[in-house]
Amino acid sequence: MAKSYVKFETPKDVQAKALEAITVAADTGKIRKGSNETTKAIESGVAMLVVIAEDVDPEEVVMHLPMICGEKNVPYCYVATKKELGAAAGLSVPSAAIAIEKAGNAAELIKSVAEKVGKVAPAKKDAPVEAKKEHKHEEKKHEAPKAEEKKEAPVAKEKKPRAPKKEKAPKAEEKKE
Repeated sequence: MAKSYVKFETPKDVQAKALEAITVAADTGKIRKGSNETTKAIESGVAMLVVIAEDVDPEEVVMHLPMICGEKNVPYCYVATKKELGAAAGLSVPSAAIAIEKAGNAAELIKSVAEKVGKVAPAKKDAPVEAKKEHKHEEKKHEAPKAEEKKEAPVAKEKKPRAPKKEKAPKAEEKKE
């Protein structure tokens, strides 16, 4: 039974190339293992290829990945099982998703998989990603003054002058006669 997050069927030869690319990239490049790390790699613009397992349960674990891959123009494909995916990454446990961050010697394999799944090859998308990073940096500059304004508001309230406490004058000692 196909899961709702599987948007297309990946041919067996493409699955094999994707798994081989993961194995080579794990040895000579850099990969991110698991759905959380894969999400971070996609959102930060460093993912070159994302591979998602088709048998993930619950589906919500990886359901968002195809959508954000589409938004960030990151090529992605599916493999039959998470056990195969984990083994390709050199793990002894299954993995729901893996992102290739640095290709190493797998650059040609990644390009081949990206072309077959109908996405832009990683080499062509590098320039727009850098532009997006600069844009994010600019947004952070605009957000910084807002944080400072919030810090100043409580300080201003504390600077209100308060009436000094009146000290009681010491009572004159009664004279003993």
